[in-house]
Amino acid sequence: MGVLYRRYTRRAVTSVVVAAFVVFGYGTAQPRAQATAPQVPAQSAVPNCAELAAALARVSANDVRLRDWSNLARYRDANRAATGPRVVFMGDSITDFWQQARFGGFFPGQPYADRGISGQTTPQMLLRFRADVIDLHPQAVVILGGTNDIAGNTGPESNEEIEGYLASMSDLAHANGIAVVLASVTPVSAYHVANPAAIPQTTQRPMERVRAVNTWMAGYAAAHGDVYLDYFSALIDATGLMGADFSADDLHPTTAGYAVMAPLAEAAIARALKK
Repeated sequence: MGVLYRRYTRRAVTSVVVAAFVVFGYGTAQPRAQATAPQVPAQSAVPNCAELAAALARVSANDVRLRDWSNLARYRDANRAATGPRVVFMGDSITDFWQQARFGGFFPGQPYADRGISGQTTPQMLLRFRADVIDLHPQAVVILGGTNDIAGNTGPESNEEIEGYLASMSDLAHANGIAVVLASVTPVSAYHVANPAAIPQTTQRPMERVRAVNTWMAGYAAAHGDVYLDYFSALIDATGLMGADFSADDLHPTTAGYAVMAPLAEAAIARALKK
């Protein structure tokens, strides 16, 4: 047992060191040296302890993300403490930020639960849909997602893939007696690009793709008994972009933006609950 343990330990340590060398690019294959004496790498090619520690920290952090890719841990405690919200809002940062005090709070006095997570894409939302929506037994769910998919936050996605994930969330909700509100992908603009080197939101999230997904969403909602919540039309200006007053960074709503969105959401929820 002792011999096996020592062998296993040596192999584990060797694997970690090799991984660190690969992270830093030191693991490139080289032709076998003909000299009998071992070749000693140049001093600059050997990572110091600080570099190794940083590499291992990055590997460890990445491993944590892979173990909870959809971030189920974010609302786990809140879900256990939830007391039957009437409506759950599922989404990304646009939903997540809504609950911040600087935006006036999230529908004060209403039995609504905010389950937005910044940066998320629709496949991540689908993976946590049971824990963060179905298990709370709401009467309705408001689904707002797709902008980060278009931006490629978790890799390239076609419009059809985004639409499929949204449809799957709708199907799961209906299968559990939950009314569905499909919220349009919100518009973007390029009015607040301070850094000339920054990529405008209109490049990361082309408006033609936003419009295409929204057109599909409106048709899908009509054909499947969902309610289409059109944030998009209420937030654009005369040029067809997100109004300058509705966003300070060309993507996320300001207090004025959320003030426009809130009554639209309330009206859509009321329609969904009547179906």
